[in-house]
Amino acid sequence: MKRLALILAAALATAIASVGQAAPPPPAGPQAIRGTIVKAEANRLVVKPKAGKPVTVDLTPDWSVQVTKPIAVTEIREGSFIGTAEIPQADGSGKSLEVHVFPPGVKIGEGHYAWNLRKGSMMTNGTVGKVTVGAKGRELLVSYPNGQRKIVVPPKVPVVQINPGDRKMVKPGSAVFLMAFPKPGGGLITGAVAVGVKGAPPPM
Repeated sequence: MKRLALILAAALATAIASVGQAAPPPPAGPQAIRGTIVKAEANRLVVKPKAGKPVTVDLTPDWSVQVTKPIAVTEIREGSFIGTAEIPQADGSGKSLEVHVFPPGVKIGEGHYAWNLRKGSMMTNGTVGKVTVGAKGRELLVSYPNGQRKIVVPPKVPVVQINPGDRKMVKPGSAVFLMAFPKPGGGLITGAVAVGVKGAPPPM
């Protein structure tokens, strides 16, 4: 089960990392799709984003499901490997919009790169070092190859743990996040779908 969790989490981590590491011009690059499933088939999903028309995404034969389970910010400790969408601040720190915690042993997408959760947002993936409580929230020193960054997690910012899920959770009405990649012949495809528990949307 532990190995399965690592494999599933790695699939999502790779997808998350790709949006910042790949920079080809549209439509060659991956698309971050956030929305609600309106139709689910064995090899295809139709997702309705908050804005715009429904998007059809094919599924690879071995597609996996990850569940984003809310946890307390206090569960982020020294040695945790996290990803966080954040907004750069004038003092050089980052203000978290969300934090997702990977299972022990998963370290993928390390670095600091552009993200699209909000205008001007960045994604920081790395290992947590020093953890302190500051005036504006939990302060994390996050290290990654060739750098480190102070991240401030304000109160009420969503914090989730990534866990393996079941395909049965991916159904009409489910809130999902996925990275969709262009197919050579047209259309989009993905191999990993993140779904929140109890209807909560994945925060990435």
